Amino acid sequence: MGLFSTIEEKPPSKVRRYLFTALAFILIGSVALWYLLRFHTEKVTIHHFMDAVATGNMQQAHQIWKPSESYTMKDFLEDWGDNGYYGPVKSYTVERPEKVPDAPAAAITIETSPYQPYPHGDPVKESKSKKVTVWVQFKDQSISFPPY
Repeated sequence: MGLFSTIEEKPPSKVRRYLFTALAFILIGSVALWYLLRFHTEKVTIHHFMDAVATGNMQQAHQIWKPSESYTMKDFLEDWGDNGYYGPVKSYTVERPEKVPDAPAAAITIETSPYQPYPHGDPVKESKSKKVTVWVQFKDQSISFPPY
């Protein structure tokens, strides 16, 4: 081997390059999918609850809420019934859930409206909408108001 002799270098394998690219896309896709679906169960619980409230099935809504002993059906109706604080509820929108710091729950904000369908873009009807934030516990999907 001389001083000026050349050693042929092989280019990197295309298979290896494609494998690393595919693994990177799979990893990025998995993380994105996890991020988008991380509160899916809690959102489904809220949609079941709000569908029951909007249709007037308060007994089912109360069961989905999974209340403590101190939150009776009377208290529930004072909050969610037709004459309640958040009522009457005919339609609703659910905002993006957030993880509650230092708590095993997701905070979900719901906008309730006495109009069917939800009045997007109508300022007069939107002014009658009410916002409420509820917590959905991860372990048993019970719903509660945040402890302010």
